[in-house]
Amino acid sequence: MADFAPGRDPEGRITIERRGQVLLIGIDRVEKLNGFTPQMADQLTDAYTELHRDPELFVGLVFAHGEHFTAGLDLPKWTDSMKGGDSLAGTAGRIDPFSLGRRCAKPVVVAVHGITFTAGIELMLGADIVVAADDCRFSQLEPKRGIMATGGATFRFVERGGWGNAMLHLLTCDEFDAAEALRIGIVQQVVPAGEQLDRALAIAQQIASMAPLAVQAMKASSLLYAQEGERACIEALSETQSRLAKTEDADEGVAAFKERRDPVFKGR
Repeated sequence: MADFAPGRDPEGRITIERRGQVLLIGIDRVEKLNGFTPQMADQLTDAYTELHRDPELFVGLVFAHGEHFTAGLDLPKWTDSMKGGDSLAGTAGRIDPFSLGRRCAKPVVVAVHGITFTAGIELMLGADIVVAADDCRFSQLEPKRGIMATGGATFRFVERGGWGNAMLHLLTCDEFDAAEALRIGIVQQVVPAGEQLDRALAIAQQIASMAPLAVQAMKASSLLYAQEGERACIEALSETQSRLAKTEDADEGVAAFKERRDPVFKGR
């Protein structure tokens, strides 16, 4: 692999860019196939926490610089923490990008391309919507290294892909393509390579044009069903709807409907 250019941090970095109400979060360690270091994981947690806390941000978009999404964790840099039983989950009070700990209340869209291995799959499964380039190469290959997936793959693969599909890919550690990822439901759209970021941004911007409090409530309600079941979800519906109906955005939605114009929501 290429040497690091002068001024490039060999531990990598996470870039952030605001485009209106969308926060673009970029994985950047291209010289090492965007292999994650602890520093990158910490910066990614900071970026998700900023997205969660900032009322001016409505949607997150995760992507990667270079030719690949990520080869996963840079294992030698994680060995000691694994032996100590440390979790990938974010520390208390911060948002966990893998959604094992505190989850971001706002929608997160992920654009993947090229090599998308191990933690890269788990990062996208911890988000909400995934757009994949047709050059993607997926593999959950931890057992090849004598370890297991601990970033969410063992249950989210089953949840989204079904038991048989999950066991096929988790236990064989095979490499599969974007068409297979779409078939089993771990990605939502496949586009030609090079178009994944634009498509993901279009989805993020469309979501950002909706009432943000309502969008967050929809995500929270869906999560409640997934985590606690139908009855818990049903019991929370009326109170949530009542709260939303009292917001400025709800008034704006009605006014825009009457005036036959596009609404302008403010998250209040």
